[in-house]
Amino acid sequence: MTLKVLDLFHGAGGCSIGAQTAGAEIIAGIDYWYMAHIIYKNNFPHALSINRDIRKVKPKNLHNKIGEINLILASPECTNHSCAKGNGIRDEESRKTALQVIRFASEFRPKWIIIENVMQMKFWPGYEKLLKDLQNLDYFILEQTLNAKDFGVPQSRKRLFIICSKTEITGNIIRNGKTPEPAWKIINRNGVYPYSPLYTEKRAQGTLERAERAMSVLGKNEEFLIVYYGTDGGGGWQSLDRPLRTVTTLDRFAYVKPSKNGHVMRMLQPEELKLAMGFPQGFILSNVTRRDKIKLMGNAVCPPVIQGILRSLVI
Repeated sequence: MTLKVLDLFHGAGGCSIGAQTAGAEIIAGIDYWYMAHIIYKNNFPHALSINRDIRKVKPKNLHNKIGEINLILASPECTNHSCAKGNGIRDEESRKTALQVIRFASEFRPKWIIIENVMQMKFWPGYEKLLKDLQNLDYFILEQTLNAKDFGVPQSRKRLFIICSKTEITGNIIRNGKTPEPAWKIINRNGVYPYSPLYTEKRAQGTLERAERAMSVLGKNEEFLIVYYGTDGGGGWQSLDRPLRTVTTLDRFAYVKPSKNGHVMRMLQPEELKLAMGFPQGFILSNVTRRDKIKLMGNAVCPPVIQGILRSLVI
């Protein structure tokens, strides 16, 4: 049986890519962000892509249009759950979009539902209601925190997955058991991206201090990455022989390397971040701005994790 998939809050399409790689057929996706809609249409030309506020989409009308669905994938808005929001006021209406999954589940009654979000979602007052509503629809539920690096993704990225099944789920989701991939595998060294000197008058002192901490450990002949924007509890740098730290919606990481004229640097590019997220090389990331590409990747779901979950469920 080929799984037929409806992807709610599809974003860049990471869930859909993972499901498609596992052998599923992507029937339709819904997302309110127009830039995500463009990317999704480019990569899933045969799927119905709905660029509307999900609260205004009527599940019954959609059901009549696309037919039966075996699997609902959903990655609801996460910013107002995430610690990245800091001490900012949480938008409850944004968080409540997760409950839209119940409307579509009530109509389609798929065999499986997979919901992805940041781990902090579990502290949301509406979280227990979400689980209870799913249970009232006769779903067995498995809550799992999974790290993308355990699925062959060259990035350490922990996320919450709520796995719902009409039949009882026994045990935990099986990890692929792959050795974590190092960050150096995503770096493009073909000279297509320009570099600038590390040491310039305009360079922030904090940036230089992070780079110098790396050099004090690795020596001055090694390449490394620094956290160019934002805070970091790991000293603000990392070596290339371990997975990249979590990709965010900001232009966060800079690649630094020695040259004959001293150290040079550049920001990691969207195509590199795409690989760091576990998207395939052939995934089309075009027709939107660089800033939007970075935001799309930072908000995305790592496809190999979805692929691994589905193979555990279906096999």
